[in-house]
Amino acid sequence: MLDFYYSTMSGGKSTALLQRRHNLTSIGKRVLVMTSALDDRFGIGKITSRMGPQCDAVLYSRDTVFDSTLDLGDVAELILDEAQFLTGAQVRQIHENFCARGQRVSCFGLRSTFQGLPFEGSAALMAIADNLHELSTLCQCGSKATLNQRIDALGHPVRSGPEVEIGGDNRYRPVCASCFHAVSR
Repeated sequence: MLDFYYSTMSGGKSTALLQRRHNLTSIGKRVLVMTSALDDRFGIGKITSRMGPQCDAVLYSRDTVFDSTLDLGDVAELILDEAQFLTGAQVRQIHENFCARGQRVSCFGLRSTFQGLPFEGSAALMAIADNLHELSTLCQCGSKATLNQRIDALGHPVRSGPEVEIGGDNRYRPVCASCFHAVSR
């Protein structure tokens, strides 16, 4: 079973991941938590909620192969954070080598880039995940936020630059479509 939990920045993905991990471990289940080597906001190999809780995680990169060399042993669930940074090939490997053989995998990540385009890993997850779970949050105007807006040091929207620029509330904010496109009008 492959589940994809997605949201905007500040949408509660890490909190939901940490809660899922806690629920499983509290009933004696073993989980393997992995996160992208790209995300170093709270330390390398750490998943941290803005609310404070955190856990250690094994790192994956674009070079990680998700096949039988990744020994899951008695792991009840593989949990992947920052799933937008997976490649399409990695998502297919996870689906074929783990999910199709009965392993439960939960992925948490962003749906789209700051330019409103799909991340490769997220697009692949949207296409083949068994279950999609939207974690919603609000735009500053009060509407449902569905997009990520990159901002500069003064809080002004940024429309160009590299697809990946690691940052938190100081670099991104969740916005609705109207606020996202208001910048270009």
